[in-house]
Amino acid sequence: PISVPPEPSDASGAIINKEKPTVVVLRARMFRLALLVALAGSAAADRTRMEPDVDVFHSVNWIRGGRVTDSETLKVEFWLKHDDADLADFHDTYMRLATPGTRDYARWLSREEVVAKLAPSREALDSVLDFCVYELGATSINVNKFRSVVEVEVRARDVEKALETSLYHHTHHVYKKVDVVRAVEAYSLPAHVARHVSVVGELLRFPRMRFADPKLGGNAFKGRRDRNQPAVNISELDPSWTACGAEYATNVNPAVLAARYGFAYPFTSSAPENTVAVGEFQGEYYDDDDLSYFSTLCGLATPVTIATTVGGNSPQRCETGLQPCIESLLDIEYIGAITGDIPLTVVYSEDYALLDYANTLSDMDSPPLVNSVSYGNDEVQQTGSDFMESVNTAFMKLGAMGVSILFAAGDQGVWGRSGVGATYHPDFPAGSPYVTAVGGTDFAEQTVIGEETAWSDGGSGFSDEFPTAEWQTDEVAAYLKTDNLPKDSMYNAAGRGYPDVSALGGSVNPYTVAYRDGSIAAVSGTSASCPVVAGMIAQLNDARLAAGKPALGPLNPLLYQAGEAGAYNDVTTGKTSGGLAGGFPAAPGWDAATGYGTIIFDKLMAVAMDA
Repeated sequence: PISVPPEPSDASGAIINKEKPTVVVLRARMFRLALLVALAGSAAADRTRMEPDVDVFHSVNWIRGGRVTDSETLKVEFWLKHDDADLADFHDTYMRLATPGTRDYARWLSREEVVAKLAPSREALDSVLDFCVYELGATSINVNKFRSVVEVEVRARDVEKALETSLYHHTHHVYKKVDVVRAVEAYSLPAHVARHVSVVGELLRFPRMRFADPKLGGNAFKGRRDRNQPAVNISELDPSWTACGAEYATNVNPAVLAARYGFAYPFTSSAPENTVAVGEFQGEYYDDDDLSYFSTLCGLATPVTIATTVGGNSPQRCETGLQPCIESLLDIEYIGAITGDIPLTVVYSEDYALLDYANTLSDMDSPPLVNSVSYGNDEVQQTGSDFMESVNTAFMKLGAMGVSILFAAGDQGVWGRSGVGATYHPDFPAGSPYVTAVGGTDFAEQTVIGEETAWSDGGSGFSDEFPTAEWQTDEVAAYLKTDNLPKDSMYNAAGRGYPDVSALGGSVNPYTVAYRDGSIAAVSGTSASCPVVAGMIAQLNDARLAAGKPALGPLNPLLYQAGEAGAYNDVTTGKTSGGLAGGFPAAPGWDAATGYGTIIFDKLMAVAMDA
């Protein structure tokens, strides 16, 4: 079977796209098959290398194993190209929808309207469907609801042959049981197919495994104070510090965050339409016992629970292994504590694939309104322009439907996961203009709720792929006049600057996280900061929805306007050196270390309600 969504129609049921609707029947393909056979000889050499700017097919963190076997199958996704002019027009539409003060602000599109405005041509779709049937031997094909991704699961050896590449298993050097199949050389497509395809995912990118902060190593276990944390006089602390127990009084908890940022806590209401989600990837599951333990430990008025799981869950995996489920539990425990009664969804991707995650969101009937993802990679790490642009397009479509997408900015300062080099290594997708990037801060004085400073390991900088976004041109220009910036040769001053905003995430006061049958870890990272900001955005959405207003959708134009309204705690000290040399310094206003700073909730609420 071949599943192709119907053409979008207007209220009368008439087809919006004036071309003849795609009808997938075998008879309609026989002529093309005959033509393909007739041209096979001349076409054999007429191939196009895909993702030509990716020239590294290995990773120091992944160990190559055996080649795929005859019996193995592999899921692959063909991401179709869009017309450049159509993309430019759709971007303009997106910006009108996302920018407060415009006539069209927050008049979000339906999925049908998105497809009518931006979908690959029928020629493109048919060309890829033919290739899947006749070259890959696909017997079941799915086309996503945006009509832009063709997904098949076929024999891995057939993928090797059709794409002229070699596929091998790889295991992670720490997590030995984690196995991914990746190409160890370039792949190609017949030219007549390649002209319609942006990328075939996921063949090249090695995923970044999420770890608890290596400085703490998750070693602040229950019943024992971490050696990095000094003794404190509890009687001198703000009572918020002991909200999850006196023995964890040097760790951030939900009450500390509420005391600093001013969001409603506990949050015990929810507009009927409101939703929030976290994105998790292979091996990062959750278990209800640890969520319950955290809820009890911290005295939450509404226990953290999951309303919906997309993609499955294996809670037994949270009981064994190295730092089991810590990172996913961090996401869930803190976004759940902040959002209270708002239904929480976990969107899980088995394949460590950002494209797969984007496609999963795209195919949901009602994608969650706010999505927090603590995942990313350096732009230079096998990412490639075609890959990044494909992800961008997917996020732009979701944004036009009123969906907010937030990503952690990274945890290695300006050097990224690639380490020290001749230039800094910006993060993706934090550097995408279609997501909100969340950086990290520390309290300026340990265990004192007050001023913050830039976390030295917070991801930050300027994209090498995407230009300065239109909603930040003034802010970036002002920051580039700041004293003590890095040498010009270290970064792309014309790039999209990030992060946009920040929240506590550093190791001065790490987060209290419950995991593995009630153990407690102290964890830091922008993977903590991101769900905290996302939780606050979900509270803003709740107020807007309750007042009959639409959800906020893409956040950045509003967040940057809010900077002019004084809606942030301005962070002006520290720099993102990654614990080494260099880095971007914090400065008054927006900066490439912490963005606009951290949220003052009541002021941002006022901006959001006036928009």
